[in-house]
Amino acid sequence: MNFNELHHQKKPLLIANVWDATSAIIAQQSGYQALGTSSAAIAAMLGYDDGEMMSFDELLYIVKRIKAVSHLPLSVDLEAGFGESADKIVENLKQLSCLGVVGVNLEDSKIVNAVRQLTDATVFANKLKQVRLKLNLEGHPLFFNIRTDTFLLNHEQALQETLYRGQLYAKSGADSLFVPCITQSNDIKTITNEVALPLNVMCVPNLPDFEQLKSLGVSRISMGNFIHATVHSQLKTLMLTIMSQQSFSEVFSHESL
Repeated sequence: MNFNELHHQKKPLLIANVWDATSAIIAQQSGYQALGTSSAAIAAMLGYDDGEMMSFDELLYIVKRIKAVSHLPLSVDLEAGFGESADKIVENLKQLSCLGVVGVNLEDSKIVNAVRQLTDATVFANKLKQVRLKLNLEGHPLFFNIRTDTFLLNHEQALQETLYRGQLYAKSGADSLFVPCITQSNDIKTITNEVALPLNVMCVPNLPDFEQLKSLGVSRISMGNFIHATVHSQLKTLMLTIMSQQSFSEVFSHESL
């Protein structure tokens, strides 16, 4: 089953969001069907804030290491493309495609002066259309999971704006629509009914369970940065415990289980 077909199964594709070779190996061993990088997790691992603060070359190196240890289909979170022009974004995408990456996330917001802002929908759609056309002409048919940050940024008319953007992006080369921070069942159902793209939702508090998401027509479920954040919270607890107890006993406490 190819990456596109995974978005049209009977149940949603639960994609493992990874940030390095180790997390990719664990996800593969755990039986996941596909991997997706988390830009926020990779940025944090490298000591950056999220929002294209790291260089594309640094991201590319992490992708290479993930591809070296896993045979699973890999989609890369490319944020806003790591380039202002369509040509620069295409150049980046071609490098990913040549590594064997099968898909990417591209988002319709950017961080400007430390504040994330929605990009004009028409401007974004036109750039998306140019990128798609150039890639297809050069033989790099990547799967485009297009993220709209209408709910994430608490747009006043979040549902209506999402429908407008989703329908526009569907005509401009998107293969699926990613709507982080959406949680209400009625909103999810409306989008799956009115936007002709597979819908991707993300792990957030109050997200319906997987069986309910399936019934609402969701096609893909992402983890975002939350798994990475939880792992590092547990690491911090362990490090503090070692310091406070002046002992490594907690490190080996699981061995008796």
